[in-house]
Amino acid sequence: MEQLRRDGLVFDVTDTGPSDGEVVVLLHGWPQDRSAWDAVADRLATAGLRVLAPDQRGYSPGARPRAVAAYRMSQLVADVLALVDASGADRVHLVGHDWGGAVAWAFAERHPERLTGLTVVSTPHHRAMAWALRHGGQARKSWYMLAFQLPLLPEAVLRRRLPDVLRRSGLPAEHVTRYVARFREPGAARGGLAWYRALRPRPSALARRRPSRPAPGPIQVPTTYLWGRRDPALGRAAAERTALWVGADYRFVELEAGHWLPETHPGDVAAAVLDRVRPTPQG
Repeated sequence: MEQLRRDGLVFDVTDTGPSDGEVVVLLHGWPQDRSAWDAVADRLATAGLRVLAPDQRGYSPGARPRAVAAYRMSQLVADVLALVDASGADRVHLVGHDWGGAVAWAFAERHPERLTGLTVVSTPHHRAMAWALRHGGQARKSWYMLAFQLPLLPEAVLRRRLPDVLRRSGLPAEHVTRYVARFREPGAARGGLAWYRALRPRPSALARRRPSRPAPGPIQVPTTYLWGRRDPALGRAAAERTALWVGADYRFVELEAGHWLPETHPGDVAAAVLDRVRPTPQG
């Protein structure tokens, strides 16, 4: 599979490993693309897994809708569901980093029957994150999420400053060059930032909102969560509280690392995925 088509959008997909292997889906974050997973995917494919890594909505040149509403979580999850369906597998192992991790958590809440397991890298469960934003220092770490709500200005500033921002955050130079080039493609900056802007509903949408459904309970999918203790954006409070939101087998892997774990610690990430897909016998 080289492309996924859904609702008139075309998503580029890297498909590696044996076609009959257990399927693992890798979801990148901001401002990455599917190449963030290259070193991880190579290790998983060598181990006999079929690995699908898409450029997500806003990143694939053929999947950059203009409307902010097109980037709501329901649409992001639906993209992943379409990819799972297209893979031909009844169930897959889902892996996500950064924003891809947020989509992975949401997918596990809404479609647990399509998952054999979940590995989330860096991103805490969204309810743990919400708690941490009200307690401790997470709100200070997340100031940029509010700044990205502004129209046009973030795109203009980041076109100039993104290389320095990424380098200072610990991302290796070769990845900085590639992600900045992608960010500067037509529509890419707007598409990537629309993920943040879609977090805030418009007043008209609030007025039309139907009574909300009961909030989903803890994740009922076997889950591994990897977190770097030197992550500048995602702090310990949310990382540790994530355990409260998984009701199935749960493993918390803390690394002496920063935020960009797929790029800087691919061996650790791949090992965690493999141990979740093919658990090592205990005792």
